[in-house]
Amino acid sequence: MAKLVIFYSRADENYFSGSYRYITEGNTEKLAKMIAKAAGAELFKIEQKHPYAADYNTCIEQAKKDLQEKARPELVSVPDSLKDYDEIYLGFPNYWGDMPMAVYTFLEKFDWEGKTIHPFCTHEGSGLSGTEGKIQSVCKGASVTKGLAVQGGAVSRADAAVEKWV
Repeated sequence: MAKLVIFYSRADENYFSGSYRYITEGNTEKLAKMIAKAAGAELFKIEQKHPYAADYNTCIEQAKKDLQEKARPELVSVPDSLKDYDEIYLGFPNYWGDMPMAVYTFLEKFDWEGKTIHPFCTHEGSGLSGTEGKIQSVCKGASVTKGLAVQGGAVSRADAAVEKWV
């Protein structure tokens, strides 16, 4: 059976170890592409129909409000089915010790019975923050493996960690 890397990522203005920088490709997307190459997997990007603001501070306020309200942002699209995939790599940036709410929107649309989910995240110091357990509680019947956490500013140097993890 095939493998699929599903990820949520954000470009625009981002935070890197104490400073802000504009990027055209999000850190999680970069990491997802590395994982897809190493695993021989296809890629699917989770995208919100109404994306957060390009400005970092506005974005984090919007994302924090969604988290507090347990919002389920509408997505641009989702695959018709995941039945052809038995291994799923699930990537996201860590937002306040959790996954972005759009990831929950995605996860809640599918039956995860019999799937293996390999979580990975980018962060600026908080790692996976127990998101493996949150994935397990949403994705009933799936096996959730030990995840990979990579600091956003270190993604470009994560090849060896990705190879070992995959």
